[in-house]
Amino acid sequence: MAIVKSSGISGRQHNLAEQVFSRAAGAPLVPGNDVRLLRDARENYPAWLRAIQQAERSILFENYIIEDDDVGRGFAEALAARARDGVQVRVLYDWLGCQGPASRSYWRFLREAGVEVRSFNPFQFDRPLAWLGRNHRKTLTVDGEVGFVSGLCVSHKWVGDAEKGVAPWRDTGLEIRGPAVADLVRAFAQGWSTVGPPLDEEGCLSARASTPMGDVNLRVVAGVPWSAGLFRVDQLIASLARKRLWLTDAYFVGTATYVQALRAASRDGVDVRLLVPGSSDIPALRPLTQAGYRPLLEAGIRVYEWNGTMLHAKTAVADGTWARVGSSNLNPASWLGNSEIDVAVEDAPFARCMEDMYLQDLEHATEVVLSGRARRMNAAPALPRSQRGTHGRRGSMSRAAAGAVRLGNTVGAAVTNHRELGRTESKVVFGAGVVPLALAGVALYWPHVVAVPAALVGAWAGIALWSRALRLRRQEVQGTEQQPLPEQEVPPRAVVQEPRALPEAHASHAPEAEPRQP
Repeated sequence: MAIVKSSGISGRQHNLAEQVFSRAAGAPLVPGNDVRLLRDARENYPAWLRAIQQAERSILFENYIIEDDDVGRGFAEALAARARDGVQVRVLYDWLGCQGPASRSYWRFLREAGVEVRSFNPFQFDRPLAWLGRNHRKTLTVDGEVGFVSGLCVSHKWVGDAEKGVAPWRDTGLEIRGPAVADLVRAFAQGWSTVGPPLDEEGCLSARASTPMGDVNLRVVAGVPWSAGLFRVDQLIASLARKRLWLTDAYFVGTATYVQALRAASRDGVDVRLLVPGSSDIPALRPLTQAGYRPLLEAGIRVYEWNGTMLHAKTAVADGTWARVGSSNLNPASWLGNSEIDVAVEDAPFARCMEDMYLQDLEHATEVVLSGRARRMNAAPALPRSQRGTHGRRGSMSRAAAGAVRLGNTVGAAVTNHRELGRTESKVVFGAGVVPLALAGVALYWPHVVAVPAALVGAWAGIALWSRALRLRRQEVQGTEQQPLPEQEVPPRAVVQEPRALPEAHASHAPEAEPRQP
């Protein structure tokens, strides 16, 4: 792969490194694709709608949030129109993500038009914790010939409100044409089969689906709960990068191992940068995110906060040769808990486009620095309330999960003393101490307030387990035992090819890495 060659690995070692990446990602390198970078809703939404209107055989659409607003209704009408014309239209939405944003009448409208709609992982009484695993993917595939992968949901928040002075959310997506689109179909089919009869994948592909459309190599990394494929890839990239590693993330909560990989890269002279939101859709969780800045800054990693409504993009670019765009955030919820999908592109011209876009984004960001004897952090000021836009509802679940993990990391460090806490974490530790004290007081003075909920939870867990046991027993007696519903990892598509390294980015195109205030 390109970043392997840029690291000085060649020959037999190159082939071995290529195999390591394929196995770590759980995805083969697919050549012969054309990839177009799409910025924000102003480029993504029109491209999606245009592809839907041109569909001839099939439309496969999945998203975490589809809101019943002007934007969502526009997509519903486009999908319904193609279904009435005989196109096979399938929509997979996340049950939790769409609780509230989309009404029952919205889904009824699509079904009455002939669209097959399924809800991913709805709440089930006998699986009380299964709802934690969500489908966070955002993909659209048309006729098996063109596919889109991004971080954008379907909502007015990504469009903004010019009359109120609310800017659109900043996000990034891809348009893909070529053989890799078949991998997007397979990824959709995997999620589709977890909530009903399987998808006829071949029926969703045209005769032109496998035709090369360009010269870009890429991988479709379709992550499922506990597979950690993208986490392994992110770790490898942090280890292999030699010059630059520029990251953009909406809900960054790095694990200790990933933060250590970034710190090690920075200390080896790699220009590591992290761009995160300056104003989140959950402002109360901003201090939790900022608490993780210090170990990065102390290692020389440059951290920037976006000066806009909300930065929702999830991207990475390394050494001008490798880039990633998709739905995964750099936090355990995405790496381990959710179904995610990302595209890792190994192409120098595309990576240079990503670097150019990154530098443009830094022009609208404020750098966080350590200054003074106390080494205090100077961060970007919060946006005026009138410019923040509407706060996310179910769309903030990823942010909430990230905040919960950060809170757990801080409290764990305070209890076990496995790392030094920063001054910015004092409020987090103080607030965490209030909770057990409050619970202790309630238990002492009103024991029934604690005992009754605990008894109800215990009864629920027991009944849920009995219900599952009876269901399994019934299947055994009837001789129709079925495979369990939890998602299985998407098997890699068989691709037999000789690994081909892409040319390195020319030195003249490499952006300068000297410390500067953008």
